[in-house]
Amino acid sequence: MPDARRRIQLLLVDDSPLFLEALNRALSKDRDFEIVALAADPYEARDKIMLFDPDVMISDINMPKMNGVDFIRRLMAQYPIPIIVISSNAEFIDEAIRAGAIDGVQKPDYEGKRDFTAFVREVSEKVRFASKNDPRRCEVSPGEADAAANAGPDGSVPIHKTNKTVIAIGASTGGTDAIAEVVSALPSGLPGIVIVQHMPADFTGMFAERLNAACVFPVREAKTGDRVAPNSALVAPGNFQFKVVKGPDGCSVTLSSEGEKVGGHCPSVDVLFSSVAASAGPNAIGVILTGMGHDGAAGLLEMRRAGARTIGQDEKSSVVYGMPKTAYEKGAVQYQLPLRQIAARIVALL
Repeated sequence: MPDARRRIQLLLVDDSPLFLEALNRALSKDRDFEIVALAADPYEARDKIMLFDPDVMISDINMPKMNGVDFIRRLMAQYPIPIIVISSNAEFIDEAIRAGAIDGVQKPDYEGKRDFTAFVREVSEKVRFASKNDPRRCEVSPGEADAAANAGPDGSVPIHKTNKTVIAIGASTGGTDAIAEVVSALPSGLPGIVIVQHMPADFTGMFAERLNAACVFPVREAKTGDRVAPNSALVAPGNFQFKVVKGPDGCSVTLSSEGEKVGGHCPSVDVLFSSVAASAGPNAIGVILTGMGHDGAAGLLEMRRAGARTIGQDEKSSVVYGMPKTAYEKGAVQYQLPLRQIAARIVALL
C-alpha cells in the first residue's frame, strides 16, 4: 500500500490524446492523487512502469500495438501492478478483470448518457481501493506460510487489528478434507467464519463437530439468528439456504425454508457469497475450494466487486477443479493458491 504520507501515484494509459488529457486534468484536482506519467500504448506504459513504479495504472483496453487484455495478462505475470481498466465495452472490462485487473469503469459516451464527472468519481473510488490492494505488497513469504500452517493451539500466529468481519468458505467434492485443512491451520482471534459444504442434512452436524475438535476456536452447525462472531465458525446445515445479514449489532445468519435449491444446491455457495457481498462488502474474505460444477463462482465475483479479498484453490491441490476453476475464469479469484497456503493467505489479508 502506498505510504500514507504521500499521494497515490498514477500512470494513465490511453491512445486518445484528448481523453488522456481530460482524465489527467480531472484526476490531478484530487489531492490524494499524483499523476506521475502518461502513456499512449502498452509498450510506452511498460517503460513508464519500469521508470516511475506507479501505485496504480488506469488503462484503456482498445489500444494500438497490443490489445489491452493481452497487455494486462503479460504484465501481471511479471509485474502485478494494481490496474483499473476503462472501456466503453462491458465485455472487454470483464475480460480484463479475468486477466488480472482489479476492476473496471465504463467510459463516458459521446451521446452524453454517461456524465464525465460521475465517471471520474467512480474511477477515483476504485483507484483508492486498488491502492490498498496491491498484489506486489500482499505476498506471503515462505516463512509466514509455514508459520500459519503450523499454528499451535495457543494461536501463536499474530492477528493484527483488522476491519474484516466475515470469512466465507465454500466447497463441494473433496471439500470436507479441504475445509478441515484450512480452518484447523487458522489461529484464534479471527473474524467470524461461515462455511457452506455441499452435504446431506444428516451429516452437516457431524462435520461441524469434526471441525470443532480440530480447531482452536468453536465450530458448530448454524441456527437462524446466530451471530457471525469473532473467534468462531458456523457451518450451514444441509437442506437450508444459508445467508449472512447485517443488523444494528453486526452480522448474523438466516436459514431459509427447507429444500429450496439454487443452482441445484441447498445450501448453495453462491447464496452465501452473494449475501456476504451485500452485508460485509470490503470487510470480508471469500474462499472457494475444490468441488464439481460452478456453484460459488458468481457469488465470489460479487464479493470481489464489492471490495472483498478472494482466494481460490489451485488445480493441482483440488480433488475436482470445477468450482475454483470457474471462479478463476470469471475473474472472481484474486489469489489462486495450493491448499496448504490458503490459511496463511487468509491471515495475511486481515
